[in-house]
Amino acid sequence: MGYNGHNRAVGRKGEDLACIHLMELGHTILERNWRSGHLEIDIISLDRNGIHFVEVKSRLSEEGETSPEESVTRKKQMKLYEAARRYLAGKRNALSGERECHFDVVSVLLGRESTVINSFPDAFFPGI
Repeated sequence: MGYNGHNRAVGRKGEDLACIHLMELGHTILERNWRSGHLEIDIISLDRNGIHFVEVKSRLSEEGETSPEESVTRKKQMKLYEAARRYLAGKRNALSGERECHFDVVSVLLGRESTVINSFPDAFFPGI
């Protein structure tokens, strides 16, 4: 498997584990890998607090010193925000009522012996 295939496999595994983690926290998964043009949202979920737009960052534990969540740059945050705006515009009737929007990050560090999953609810606030 080439490097790009390797990254996709790690990303897919991380997203699978992130979904399980979010469901254990009481979330209902609405969408995975939702796309609009060049924009994508890894996971869209719903819980009692509102709708969550989740960026999942996955790495193998031996791939470096920085934590996965540190790679969610301001540019990536703004893309996620724009994708969320498009998603909500297309779902006006289906998601009726006032729901608070949350922009979360889930980091997944895949190791040989164990996996570490960390949630960062409200990891950023667009426009701030």
